[in-house]
Amino acid sequence: MQPAVSDKIIYEHPLNEKTRTFLRLEHLFRQVDYHIPQPSTWDSRAAITSLMDMVAIFSRADIKTDLIKELKRHQDKLASIRAIPDVNEERLDQILRELSQVSSRLQQHGGQLGQELRENEFLKSITQRSSIPGGSCAFDLPLYHFWLQQPFEQRHQEIVAWRQTLDPVFTAVSLLLSLVRGSTTPTREIAAGGFFQQSLDAQSPAQLIRVGLPRESQLYAEISGGKHRFTVRFMEQSTEERATQTRQDITFFLNCCIL
Repeated sequence: MQPAVSDKIIYEHPLNEKTRTFLRLEHLFRQVDYHIPQPSTWDSRAAITSLMDMVAIFSRADIKTDLIKELKRHQDKLASIRAIPDVNEERLDQILRELSQVSSRLQQHGGQLGQELRENEFLKSITQRSSIPGGSCAFDLPLYHFWLQQPFEQRHQEIVAWRQTLDPVFTAVSLLLSLVRGSTTPTREIAAGGFFQQSLDAQSPAQLIRVGLPRESQLYAEISGGKHRFTVRFMEQSTEERATQTRQDITFFLNCCIL
């Protein structure tokens, strides 16, 4: 019997640049959404830092086009399985509607993603100083220091408004990653001497590798790979010395997510 997901630590590794970017955006959205409801000034700082990290990602690539293309690819892929026997057509139609709605919402979003935040003079001043270690402290940015001393309700309202400008991105990224992660069921595998390697079909490229280990395990997984193969090494953790690959045979759970 497989342990529940909550009993495992999941290690993920993206196999293409789009998935890598989507995972980073998901990570930043989680950080923002964790810190927004917290009243301390340090939480407000952390939320803004994560928002501006996302803006930096948007400025380096056309994420909007990538998301729309990926949503369309998923629509086409899922629509093609309708003829397969025993397909849950009601659930399939629901997912296709969601994909269509999210895509339309993104297309209606005018301009480049994050443009409102990028053009905000207050946020721009924070971004410019943040490239300097400790550059956002009080004497560097007195306006920021002043803003942080305002009541939590005021700071919260403004951060929520900034976060809401990115809602279409959050919805698209969450839906795409949910579909990718749910595209396969985990298999039980054994890594002989802490090492596992598997070839991949380049004609059906995988987007994501997921490795599950029991939460009580004293090992962690290092995953590397590309479109042709991937490897997993199970490492004996240490915070003081260089980690080493275990010599034990390790049982783990594996998802090669292809959609």
